[in-house]
Amino acid sequence: MSEKETINQKIERLNRDIEWFYGEDFELEKASENYKKAIKLTKEIETDLNNLKNEITILSEDFS
Repeated sequence: MSEKETINQKIERLNRDIEWFYGEDFELEKASENYKKAIKLTKEIETDLNNLKNEITILSEDFS
C-alpha cells in the first residue's frame, strides 16, 4: 500500500509540471493535456489546504 502524497510533495510535483512549460521538452501538442493535469493538481492542493485549515480551526476552538 502506498502512502498518501503530502501537500508539500504535491506542490513540488506541481512546480516540476509548471517547469515543463518553460523547458526544452515543451511540445505544443502536449501543452493542453499537461495544463489540465496541472489544474487538477492545483485543485487537489487547494482542497487539501482547505481541509487542513478546517482541522486547525476545529483544534483551535477546542483549546479556547
